[in-house]
Order: sequence, then C-alpha cells, then structure tokens
Amino acid sequence: MGLIAKTSDQGKTVMACAGCPIQHRAVCARCDADELLTLEKIKSYKTYQAGQTIIWAGDDMQYVASVVYGVVTLSQTMEDGRRQTVGLLLPSDFIGRPGRKTAPFDVVAATEVTLCRFDRLQFEKLLLTTPSIGNRLLEMTLDELDAAREWMLLLGRKTAREKVASFLSILAQRETGLQKHPDFNEPVSFDMHLTREAIAEYLGLTLETVSRQFSNLKKSGIISLQGRGGVTVPDFTALLNETGDDADGEMPA
Repeated sequence: MGLIAKTSDQGKTVMACAGCPIQHRAVCARCDADELLTLEKIKSYKTYQAGQTIIWAGDDMQYVASVVYGVVTLSQTMEDGRRQTVGLLLPSDFIGRPGRKTAPFDVVAATEVTLCRFDRLQFEKLLLTTPSIGNRLLEMTLDELDAAREWMLLLGRKTAREKVASFLSILAQRETGLQKHPDFNEPVSFDMHLTREAIAEYLGLTLETVSRQFSNLKKSGIISLQGRGGVTVPDFTALLNETGDDADGEMPA
C-alpha cells in the first residue's frame, strides 16, 4: 500500500512522524523534532476501503486529518439526488478546518485510504502554541484556493478534451512533484488510482465521454496507458498544450 508502518498489539497502525512518507509535504512539514513529538501524542491512524464514507456533510467533526495514502473525494448531494464532486484530496492534503465543528461536504474514500488523524479540539489548542503548523496550514489553504479556482475554470469553460488533459496534468504534477513549466518535456509516469466513473463525476462528464477522450489522447501520442490506472506522459509540455491554458502568457494570434 505504500505506507511504511507497523501494527501494535492492539491492532492499531503505528508510525513515527519522522518516517512518514508525507511528512515533508503535510501540515507538519515545518515542525521541529519537539513539535513532531507533540503531534505523536495526539495522532492516530485509520484506513478506509474504497467507497467508504469518512464523514457525511453536516456531521460533527471529531478529527482533522492528513491523507497519508489514497484519494479522497469531497462531494455535495442536491435535493433531487444529483451529486457533484467538488474536490479531490491526494496524499498530504488536509481534511477539516480548525474552528469548524461540522463537515461542509461528504468525504468519501475513492480508493483505499489511510488517514493520520488528530483530535480536532487538541489540534486547535496546538495551533495556539505551534506557529509552524498554523503557517503551513495557511499555505496549504491558499494552495487549495488556487486549485478551486482552477477547478472552476475547468468545469465552466473547457472542452471535454481539455478537461481530461487538465485532470491528467494536475495528477502528474501532484504525483511527481512537478510544477507547471512550458519547457519541461521529460516523460512522466504516475498512477491515476481513480476509476473512469469517478473521473467522469469529478469532471462533470459522462463515462463514455471520458473513455473516448482517453482513447483520443492515447491515439494522439499525448499519453500511454499501462495496466489498471497506469499513465505515462511522454512529453509533459505536449500534455499542457492540450489543457487550453495559456502557458506563456501571450495573447492568442
């Protein structure tokens, strides 16, 4: 599963913060050794199976958490039963907001997911005495705001091909640590984890449309597919060119 941990005599997952695979990207990334020891005392791990609800919208949030492994969806269900995915959380992303007692969205494990959980009230107290955590959380929140704006553009203005290409570029950047750069043209490989159905729901497309766009991108040589969910992008710049984004900032001809 990619999670380096051990199991205690009580059957609980145990891992030292120093050995955590997301420690350099998560909310604890700025913590010193003493601060990590403090976090150790209030954390616990829990694993959810694909499709399992972590928390329903409106439920009391007893914990905030970092995603250690897997993909989590945030979604909103409307009165007529329609559901819209409003966000994806990947490893190192944070679930919950200090000071907010209830969940604003349904939080569901899209794949098998392991969370590093912190009691919400204890975490809120820790923020008052540990500026490094608060500063990192603010930084992550601003990144999430940028991602939400990009998602609004993706849903509102892009074609189906641009939506799928944008989705793949976002995953490639998150999975590999790449930043958008028009001159980057090295091959990139990553695992989507998500089913085509989940991708279609996230992008506001039909399953048939998503499958067709994957096939078209493959035929164009923009991507290649391996096994169940494996993706290779031979030329990352070529993929970015399919997203419809203005990479160089120049006015269109």
